[in-house]
This record gives sequence, structure tokens and C-alpha cells, in this order.
Amino acid sequence: MDLAEPTRLSWSALSAVLVAMFAITVGYGVALPILPFLIEQIAGRSTPKALSWHTGLLTGVYIIAIFVGAPVWGRISDRCGRKPIILMGLLGFAATSGLFAITASLPLLYLGRFLAGFFAAAITPVAYALIGDYAPSKEWRAHRFALINIAGTAGFFIGPLLGGLAVRVAGSLWTLPPDSSLAMPLLTATGLAVIAAVLVLFLLPSGTRRESGDAPTDATQLERRAMLRLLAIALVTALAIGVFEVGLALRGKVLGLDAAHIGIMFAECSLVMAVVQALVFSPLIKPELTRWFIAPGLATLAIGLVVVSVVSTSVLMSVAVALVAASAGMLSPVATYWASFGIPASQGAQLGRMTAAASFGQALGSVAGGALFNLPILPDASFVLAALLVLGTLLASIRLPRLLMPEPAASR
Repeated sequence: MDLAEPTRLSWSALSAVLVAMFAITVGYGVALPILPFLIEQIAGRSTPKALSWHTGLLTGVYIIAIFVGAPVWGRISDRCGRKPIILMGLLGFAATSGLFAITASLPLLYLGRFLAGFFAAAITPVAYALIGDYAPSKEWRAHRFALINIAGTAGFFIGPLLGGLAVRVAGSLWTLPPDSSLAMPLLTATGLAVIAAVLVLFLLPSGTRRESGDAPTDATQLERRAMLRLLAIALVTALAIGVFEVGLALRGKVLGLDAAHIGIMFAECSLVMAVVQALVFSPLIKPELTRWFIAPGLATLAIGLVVVSVVSTSVLMSVAVALVAASAGMLSPVATYWASFGIPASQGAQLGRMTAAASFGQALGSVAGGALFNLPILPDASFVLAALLVLGTLLASIRLPRLLMPEPAASR
């Protein structure tokens, strides 16, 4: 059936998707600054090595669950529609995050973290696919992708702040015991996921509508020739961020900072990412030009990781955090935007693979960030190895802009 006039996603429906993205990133970010303290509370006083291992593994377990779940949820959404999958993901995320907040067992802590990541995996790729279903133009798609990215980054900005500050505030205002004060921010994130599920239930349209008016004419060639490089960019960028996140949390604890101070450092990173994402997909920049940002973004990311590994002052550390955040804020949404073009009927599965690649990379980075932290031989081995991988990806992606938009046959 021909669709004469493309139907755009309403602002009310888009707002529900944005709240869903915000909710799951708050739920992820809220745990980052309190993980070392939560592990100590449950497992007792641990050696610094054991603490760093558990911190990295717990972060990695969440991301591995996204790696497992994202392709599955994406394929199911292609067949069953986007709304039921997003709704199921939010409700499952709320329930398992609540379990994570109240458990007093280390194995259950790992189980709750895995299940929360598995259900969170239903949100990101399906939200992007939903935007692609209703996209009447490249500009419309790019600007809505930017809003989704900003919503996710805002959640990551609020999450660590909430995780750090809520522990301090809850304990001082209500004289709660330490275990209850650590659970407060996690339960708050659970409530936010429930609110998002209610909005999705009432505001999001049912069914799946696929528009292809903004897709490149050579969509299948784009998927075949460029998708592998886009997957590599997503994986390596996320790996670098995983190393950076865990390394930042552990370094802050070594320096004697409390959860609130560590949360502020994460918040600075998220703020820079949000600003860069807003600029990259702003009306000032044509979406076609974003493919040329990939190589500079990878180069900046490698430089930022090296700077993080060698600086010893707070000012230089702030510069390094800004470099890493700015490059990641550019690379992830640009790679996702170009990966969203291709065969409309498999858009959910395709974006699920992108999410899975990013999740696998972040899981590897999180585990490496914990396992390689403060090694006697090379204390900053994880940062150096991540920088080398980023440089390798840069070399492999030099021709990617031309693969994303090949020259028309008539011009040859």
C-alpha cells in the first residue's frame, strides 16, 4: 500500500521514548559511583585488588547482558512492533533494578545486574528503530536521534550525581543505616522506570510503520560494505569508555574521594557529551557531513586516553575528561545514525547489532579497566591498550566516508 504522506512521530510519543532512554541511563549511571561501597558493604572489607575486580566485573556483567539482549529484542521488534518491546524492557528493568537495590548477597548482586542489563537492552535499539520507522527525511531522523542521545546522556549525567549525593543526603536527613542509604538512589531509578513505562503505555503508537523516503538509494550496499566498519567503531569507542569509566571510579577511590566527588567527575563527562551531541546533529550541520567527523573523533579519543594515563593534576585531568567525552559524544551517535540506513524491514535487528557491539566493547573495557588497574609493571595499561585499539580503528576507517555515500554511477 502506498503511503502518500509520511507520518511523523508525535511530540507526545517522542517524549515517552525520551523518558524511557533517560530512565535506563539513570539506572545505569546511578550505580557507578556506589558500586565499590556496595561491594564492601555486602562482601566485607576486601583487598584493593578484589574490590577493583568486582567493580569491573559487575559493570561488565550489565553490559554483557545488553550484548546478549539487544539483537534479540531488535529482531522481535521488527516482527511484533516497537511499543510492546519498549514496555517490556522498562518493566523488567524496574523489577530487576529493585532486586539489585535490596539484595544482600554477592551472587544475587551479579544476577540482578545481569537481568537489569538484559531488559535495558530492549530500549536503545528499538527506540532508534522507532525513529527510523517514522523518519520522513534525513534531517528529521538526525535531529530526533540527537534528542535520544541527549536524553540518554542526561540520564548518565543525573545518575552518578544521584548515586553519590543521595547516599550522603539520605544518611544525613533520615539517619538511615549505610545499607539503606546505598539502596535509596537505586530504588529512585526503579520508580523512574515505572513512570516511563506508564508514559509508553499511553502515548506510544502501536504497530510498526516503516518509511524509506530518507534512506540512501544504495541501502543494501551500505549495509554490506560499511556496516562492519561501523560495528568496529561502536565496539572500540565503547571499549575505551568502559576502560575510562571504571578507571575513573577506582582512581577516585584511591585518591580518597567519596561517592559524591566521583559522581561529579562522571557528571562532567556526561555534560560534555551532551553538548557535543547537540552540536553534531544541530540544524547548523547537514547530516551528510557527519560521516567526516569519524576520523577526527577517533584521533581525539586516542589522545584523550593517553592524556588520562599520564596527567597528575586536576586541571589536566579535566582536560583529558573533556577530550574523551567530546570524542565519544561524537562517535557513538554518528555511527548509530549511519547504521540506521539500510533495509527498513530489518532496522531493529541492525540497530540491535550496533548496540550489541557497543555493549560487548564496553564490557571488555570495564573488565580490563578493573583487572589492569594499577598494575606494578604498567599502572595505566588499560588506557594505553585502549588508545592503541582506537588508533587501529582509525586506520581501518579512513575510507569509510566514501563507503557511506558512494559516488553516483553517472558521475564516473
